[in-house]
Amino acid sequence: MAKKVLKFGGTSVGSIDRILHASKIISQEHKKGNKIIAVVSAMAGKTNELIEFSKTISQNFNKRELDVLLSSGEQVTSALLAGALCKVGIKAKSWLNWQIPILTEGEYNNSRIVNMHVEKIDKFLNLNGVAVIPGYQGISSEGDITTIGRGGSDATAVAIAKIFNADTCEIYTDVDGVYSTDPNKIPVAKKIDKITYEEMLELSSLGAKVMQSSAVQTAMMYSIPLQVRSTFTNRPGTKIFNNENIDYRKVVTGVAYSKDDAKITLQGVDDKPGIAAEIFEPFSKNNINVDMVIQNVSSDGKTTDLTFTIKREDLQRTLEIIKSNNKIKSKEISYKNNVSKISIVGAGMVTTPGVTYKMFKALADEKINILAISTSEIKISVIIEEMNTIKAIKKLHTIFDLD
Repeated sequence: MAKKVLKFGGTSVGSIDRILHASKIISQEHKKGNKIIAVVSAMAGKTNELIEFSKTISQNFNKRELDVLLSSGEQVTSALLAGALCKVGIKAKSWLNWQIPILTEGEYNNSRIVNMHVEKIDKFLNLNGVAVIPGYQGISSEGDITTIGRGGSDATAVAIAKIFNADTCEIYTDVDGVYSTDPNKIPVAKKIDKITYEEMLELSSLGAKVMQSSAVQTAMMYSIPLQVRSTFTNRPGTKIFNNENIDYRKVVTGVAYSKDDAKITLQGVDDKPGIAAEIFEPFSKNNINVDMVIQNVSSDGKTTDLTFTIKREDLQRTLEIIKSNNKIKSKEISYKNNVSKISIVGAGMVTTPGVTYKMFKALADEKINILAISTSEIKISVIIEEMNTIKAIKKLHTIFDLD
C-alpha cells in the first residue's frame, strides 16, 4: 500500500465527462489499497475566462481580489471530482485551501507554499477516504487567499507529496509523457521514458509546458519520485528521477523553444565595476525577469555592449525603465521583439565534446543567424529570428538523433 499524490491538469478535468474519467483513475488506485490525495487544476480555459472577467472591470484589477477570483476555478473542480467519487461509493471530500490550511508567503498572484497542516487529511486517509485538494492556491498569514502563479497546481502537488511524505507524485495530463520537443509542431518527436530532474528542470524553464519548473525544482531538492502520465491512455509515461542512473551516451534529450522573448542591447556603456548591477536593479524592483545576458568589452577597454533577453510582454516597460535610469549612459539602445529562444538539453553534454560546434553548424547550414548564446553544463540556448523557429527545431531534432 502506497501514499500517492495524483495531479490532474486542466485538460484532464476540462469537462464533466473528463472529470468522471479522472474519478475512475482514482477509483482504480483506491481499490488497490493506496492512500490517494488528488490535486486538481481549474477546468481548461476557466482561468483565462476569469482573467477576462476581471479585465472587463479594470485593466488594473485589485491583486487581492484577483486571487480570490482566480482560486475559484480549482475549487469548482475539487467539488465536482469529490462528488463524482462519492457517486461511485468512495468516501471522498474536497478540502479548500483555508480548510487545510495551505500556508503561503509572498506577493498576490505569485506566492509560494511554505507549509500545510497534515493531521486532518491524514486522519481522513487512514479512514479509507480520498482527499481532493485545489491546486494553485493557499492562504497567507493575514488570512488572505493567494495564488502561486500559472501552472501552480504542479507546485501544489509536489509540495503536498513532500509535506505528506507521499511515496510518489503522478502528473496526469493530455500527453503520454515528456517528449523530445513539442509533438504538435514536430510530429516525429518521441516520448522520453526516463529523464533526470536536471534535464526536466531545464526543459520546463525553457518553454516545455508539461511541468512547471518550480515544481520540478522542489521535487529535485527533496528527491520526490515524479511520473508524467496521460489521463486518456494506459501507456507508460515518463519517469523523472535523480542522476544516479544517467545514460551519458544519450547526448541530447530534448529541444525546447519559447516564442515570447525580446532582446535588448545597450551599446557604449561605461565599463566599470557595478554598472551591470545599476542596470538590472530597477528590473528586479519591477518584477521583470532577465534571462540571457551577454557582455562584450570594446577594444579600448572603456566601454561595453550589454545584451539581455526578457519576456516580450515586458519590453515597453523595460525600455521605459532604462530611459529613466539616470545612473546609466549609453550611446544607443536597440531591441528586437520578434525573436525566439531555441535550446538543446542533455546530461550527456557533460562528457561529449563537439556538441556546441554541431549545433552551430546545423543552424549555419540552414542559414539561421544566431543573435545571442547562453550555455550551462547540460544546456545550450540561442536567440534567433522568430520566423526561423520551426526550421531550427526540425534541424536540431534530426542531427541529434531525436526523430
